[in-house]
Amino acid sequence: MRAQTLMLIPLLALGACGEKAPDPRGVGHDETLLSVSATGRSETRPDEARFTAGVSTIAASAEAATQRNNETMTKVTEALKAFGVAGKDLQTRQLTVNRIDWGVNKGKFEAVNQVEVRMRAVDKAGEAVAATTEAGANVLSGPTLRVSDQEAATKSAYAAAYRAARARADAYAGAAGLKIDRVLTIRDGGDSSPPMPYAGGVAYEAAAQSANAAPPFNPGVSESQVSVRVDFALSEK
Repeated sequence: MRAQTLMLIPLLALGACGEKAPDPRGVGHDETLLSVSATGRSETRPDEARFTAGVSTIAASAEAATQRNNETMTKVTEALKAFGVAGKDLQTRQLTVNRIDWGVNKGKFEAVNQVEVRMRAVDKAGEAVAATTEAGANVLSGPTLRVSDQEAATKSAYAAAYRAARARADAYAGAAGLKIDRVLTIRDGGDSSPPMPYAGGVAYEAAAQSANAAPPFNPGVSESQVSVRVDFALSEK
């Protein structure tokens, strides 16, 4: 019995040596691996506009500058409420009181209060800017146009990226006299560029605004771009 056991060991070893190890890339021994990278784009209309509105007030004392500034900022925020801007859509960006030590206002005090405004009604952004200047805002910048749900905005870009990769793989396979047998892996390359508007933000000069006229405003469209890498297994036709 011991001699028979010893004879089986080399036979089993020879049998194992005859088997090919599986390819770690996932392709079979009669398949060809093809890796393809592609990009996809989608366009989405911005549904959110953000701009900064503020008041700069100069007075003989810090108390007077602060009081006048507070009164004007209250009017500015009230004007924004008329456009559906809720309290949670206003975020203070600057709140300062400083003594002026140079120029014609030397020795006086300047109070500054600026808030970032999130406008959900994008088509009303121009009118909202005009309303803030009419209410007394004299420090304005923006708007920045955004797509609030960026993942939803890029969904069609993902599909476009995969279709582009598949079309490229079909072309390679056909030229080589092969066919696509199966998809091995799909790797998301992520967003190569965040959704940004074609018609971007423009800085508004408060002094140039008419009290009754809204500045021209065009939200345009935002472009999302994503990339993908797909591994295909090719086989003979």
